[in-house]
Amino acid sequence: MSRRRPSPLAPFGPPRPDPSRRAFLAAGLRSAGLLALGGLACDSARPRAGFLGAMERLNERFERALFDPKRLAPELPEEDDTAPEDFPAYKISRAFPAAPAGWALRVGGLVARPLLLSGADLQRLPRTSVRVRHHCVEGWSAVASWQGARLSEVARLAGADPRARYVEFRSFDAGYWSSWDLESALHPQTILAYGMNGAPLAMEYGAPLRLYSAVKLGYKMVKYLTEVSFLPERSGGYWEDQGYEWFAGV
Repeated sequence: MSRRRPSPLAPFGPPRPDPSRRAFLAAGLRSAGLLALGGLACDSARPRAGFLGAMERLNERFERALFDPKRLAPELPEEDDTAPEDFPAYKISRAFPAAPAGWALRVGGLVARPLLLSGADLQRLPRTSVRVRHHCVEGWSAVASWQGARLSEVARLAGADPRARYVEFRSFDAGYWSSWDLESALHPQTILAYGMNGAPLAMEYGAPLRLYSAVKLGYKMVKYLTEVSFLPERSGGYWEDQGYEWFAGV
């Protein structure tokens, strides 16, 4: 399998072909939508408006219907690991950013107990490890093991409000950000990772903390994490606001 390393200033290319059942059925719905909504405007400068926005909302509803919060991605054997030097590393800044002095993860929004968690605080939480296949929107995939704390455990500690249906993630890498549906964020294989392949997370892979999950495409997994907010309404994201799919499920 070819794993090319694109320019760090243009980390994601056009969406990859996906032969899965989900993509096949979604393509059918999009085609039906073309017939039903063909008269709507299509403006690539406003990807959430007009025809593009209608298709995005239709696609999100469809992917949500397919998503099973209890289904686990297969855990892979250690021999499937991608060599560290072959696992692509991306950034938005010109150089891989170092954590700000006194870094801590801020957890807020609709929560009963806002939190400020240091690296040591996070490592005192129940530790979990996942080794699943990472899928990039460009078409490559790779495998590594990731160690950290489940986001669901952080939500429990903070007392996430039932009215919060979305979670927003902010980075100190040039303001990178994304937002997720709550069900995907609380999936058992969604973690706040501080380790990779049994070692502390390296700077190029998002140290001191990154979001990692088996249920989303790579651009949703925010690196250099600095803030998690539980929200009542959907927000956007760095790439999502440029037209990339918002739900981006695997």
